[in-house]
Amino acid sequence: MRMQACVNGSRLPGEHPALPVSAAELARDVAAVVAAGATSVHLHVKDDAGADTLDGAVIATVLPAVRAAAPGVPIGITTGAWAAPETAERLSRIRAWTVLPDAASVNWHEDGAEQVAVALLERGVAVDAGLWHAEAVAAWTASGLRDRCARVLLELPDGPDADGTHRLADELLALVGTGPPVQLHGEGSSTWPALRHAAALGLDTRIGLEDTLYLPDGSPAPDNAALVRAAAQLLRPGDLLTARPARLSPRRSGPRRRRAWSRRR
Repeated sequence: MRMQACVNGSRLPGEHPALPVSAAELARDVAAVVAAGATSVHLHVKDDAGADTLDGAVIATVLPAVRAAAPGVPIGITTGAWAAPETAERLSRIRAWTVLPDAASVNWHEDGAEQVAVALLERGVAVDAGLWHAEAVAAWTASGLRDRCARVLLELPDGPDADGTHRLADELLALVGTGPPVQLHGEGSSTWPALRHAAALGLDTRIGLEDTLYLPDGSPAPDNAALVRAAAQLLRPGDLLTARPARLSPRRSGPRRRRAWSRRR
């Protein structure tokens, strides 16, 4: 299994003192989480106010800084609709990017998801299908783009306890079926149970301040690197692949945010 670091999410700067926002902060943080054991990174590019943006000029500043700090590590970003609510705006911004991420997550329950996925694939950006609930899984499995996605991001909500997290994960995994690799992770209360369940099933997972502000013992996490180290300690020896994977490529065929399903990715 591989462990991704999700370093900031849609959180605003005031939510945690170590939340990385600027290009320099993201570069330092990415270097730290990779040193701690992360094999890839998912980040949200931020504007000057700390809000998520799909602006190409900001992306063109952030991605080179991050890549210089962690050469060869796959970097993914979000295309969440909250960063550009109108589908046409999201498509226009994606088509104008001059520096491209390795991958981008597309939340399949959002309006325009398939159009956004097509725009990314046309640019050579790998698509990670964000599936938050059974309805999203159904929409994705019926999509003609299903087999062109590089990975499924199965995203469990805040709220369930450990047993509930495991049950929900298994229900959604059964609906997903076979196909692209699955990354299983949670949010809030489901974060650590989902990570343990992913390890038991041999699935990829992720950890970071996007998903939780707390270590497994309930104490506040000082930063993303501490979360990655804690996650690595929970996994059985041999579970975690430490070698950096090859850069992602598109598969070809022939977000308060504590409520269920509301964390923005």
